[in-house]
Amino acid sequence: MPHISHKGLELPQSAIRKLVPFADATKAHGIHVYHLNIGQPDIETPKAALKALAQTKIDVLAYSPSAGIQSYREKLCQYYKKNGIDITPERILVTTGGSEALQMAFTCCLNPGDEIIIPEPYYTNYNTFAKLCDAKIVTVPSDIKSGFALPLVDDFEKYITPYTRAIMICNPNNPTGYLYSEKDLYAVGALCKKYDLYLFADEVYREFCYDGEKHFSVLNLPGCENNVVLFDSVSKRYSACGARVGCVITRNSELFSTMMRLAQARLSPPSFGQIFAEAAIDTPQEYFDNVMKEYVSRRNVIVEGINNIPGCFCPNPKGAFYTVCELPIDDSDRFCQWLLTDFQYNGATVMLAPATGFYSDPEKGRHQVRITYCLCKEDLRAAIKCLEEALKVYPGRLKAKAKAGRKAVAKKAAPAKKAEVKKAAPAKKAEAKKAAPAKKAEAKKAAPAKKAEAKKAAPANKAEVKKAAPAKKAVAKKAVAKKKA
Repeated sequence: MPHISHKGLELPQSAIRKLVPFADATKAHGIHVYHLNIGQPDIETPKAALKALAQTKIDVLAYSPSAGIQSYREKLCQYYKKNGIDITPERILVTTGGSEALQMAFTCCLNPGDEIIIPEPYYTNYNTFAKLCDAKIVTVPSDIKSGFALPLVDDFEKYITPYTRAIMICNPNNPTGYLYSEKDLYAVGALCKKYDLYLFADEVYREFCYDGEKHFSVLNLPGCENNVVLFDSVSKRYSACGARVGCVITRNSELFSTMMRLAQARLSPPSFGQIFAEAAIDTPQEYFDNVMKEYVSRRNVIVEGINNIPGCFCPNPKGAFYTVCELPIDDSDRFCQWLLTDFQYNGATVMLAPATGFYSDPEKGRHQVRITYCLCKEDLRAAIKCLEEALKVYPGRLKAKAKAGRKAVAKKAAPAKKAEVKKAAPAKKAEAKKAAPAKKAEAKKAAPAKKAEAKKAAPANKAEVKKAAPAKKAVAKKAVAKKKA
């Protein structure tokens, strides 16, 4: 039998989809599975875009241009302009989903042995595409205690070697939901310029920013025109994962020309998907406003629900629709499989993604899972209830109840409490000062009564002492005689 290639054997399993066979078997037994493992929104796809696709009359379904349909690329420029990004159609290469965009850029930018620095946990498929190029992912750790904030630039710099070719970020982040600030990105951009590195940026979740936070695109970093390579997709933006249309954007003309060779070799991106995506750009803002409100309320259900389960900690994500949570479990791979094979609650169970696949060292994700909040709130509450009941009976539940994340939250709150105490001090001091004369007057008023009481008690005390004196004298005399003897 012919052998599988070494490269093929080295490709990692998907942390998101590897448990699908177990989920399918569970469903076959009539058990409902709440899918919190995959970013497949249940939000309605814009009807106008679907209608435009349905009404398209095509006599011959021909190849589209290798770079994508010209009218769609021009319409994309309008979309980016609306989001504060100036770009021309000649800098946009339409791809079969965001995945092909990643694969094209990695193939054209990386040599065997090259390294990409990525904050972890990170989207598991980045590793797959890096391995296809014989490149290596080098991770900079972020911490659940900070909600997985972007590591400091000094931390990135420690990992730069002669083999480093790029820094990769996903903003807002999949799998953590963390939203990087403009300041964060300026720092990373400066580092890429300093060491002449590519800055790969996955901005698929650009629209999904919460609590008044705004997204900043790396395409707006000054002086990084030849460094920045941006990946985008319509999948999440329009709840159209099946359209399979994305794009890669760069102002680096040499890189763009190189990627076009790959684009021509694979002929063309999907025609129907591009027709849909072009129409979707006209989706009214009201659609996105409603979607954002829905996702914020779903996020709140997940964060509150999980943090109310004993032993669990869930940070509060500011973007995308994912979060990585810490659970009191011995092994997230074992637990996630056990949920599908050995557990049900009221005829249902929940499917999660083990966080082991989102780290370079699986041990770092051994007690963590990635959760998506792509289901309606009613289903999310039911899924959380399933999780809560499962943790009560899971054989590998950890007994330790330490909650590092909550401790960090308390630590974070300490300065505010200190400031509050400091702020209250003058008022308390003034209150004490105000009360002092009254207390002094009260003490002065009570003094004669206390003096009279003491005077009255004095003769009785004197008599008692006088009465006790002969007895004490006799005891002392007896003790001296005994000693003498």
